[in-house]
Amino acid sequence: MKTRIITAIIGLAVFLPFVLYGSWPFIIFIYIIGTIGLFELLNMKRISVLSFPTLVGILLLWLFLLSSEMTNILDVIPLTKTEILYALVFILLAYTVLVKNRFSFDDVSFVLLSALYVGIGFGYVIETRLAGLEFLLYALLIVWFTDSGAYFAGRAFGKHKLWPIISPKKTIEGFFGGIIGAVIIGIIIQLTLDIHEHMWVVIVVSIFASLLAQIGDLIQSAFKRIYDIKDSGHILPGHGGILDRFDSLIFMVPFLHFIQFII
Repeated sequence: MKTRIITAIIGLAVFLPFVLYGSWPFIIFIYIIGTIGLFELLNMKRISVLSFPTLVGILLLWLFLLSSEMTNILDVIPLTKTEILYALVFILLAYTVLVKNRFSFDDVSFVLLSALYVGIGFGYVIETRLAGLEFLLYALLIVWFTDSGAYFAGRAFGKHKLWPIISPKKTIEGFFGGIIGAVIIGIIIQLTLDIHEHMWVVIVVSIFASLLAQIGDLIQSAFKRIYDIKDSGHILPGHGGILDRFDSLIFMVPFLHFIQFII
């Protein structure tokens, strides 16, 4: 527990200045942690960091991370974003032939889906910060209060397992405790920052955001079960890897944009 607390304090000290400042420093920071997250996923599949497929995976990730304000970077390339995506996928498919299927079609699919999962999630984190600091604070606090509400409700009342095959410690009581925690912080944020014109909308969105945050956490747990590992990485002592800490956020944040809660 001591290690977890020290890591959390150091992590916040590093992360919050980028969040508060925003702009290019925040975007670069997200590119860095997103790339580390991709490495963690590829490592689960035993795909070496120092390999050609990983290089292509990084390019795919960085393509997905391009925000609406950064697409002019592609103006120097006579291809659209979609065409670049297709070209990189075709390169990976051709690579399977060159190495005589030591790197297979399944591996190509894994690299592509990993880049998509991490890139879309963190890409919307960038878009959220560009939309306004208050929206990113809302998303972060929803995740943190969901985690805290689930933890304390689970400890106090947890008797019924939520999904023991995937995450043995999670309980149904903790699940609803997480939603209650999210609703409470959502109301507080609305009263202080006025992020939407209707309180009831904030409450409903907070419920679904908490639900998706918990599903995102379960997805990461499922990955680790499949590949028989405890943590996605070891960069955060006591917490695991980047994806162990950001799995809920990158699965939930796109939802806020899909429903036009954040524009």
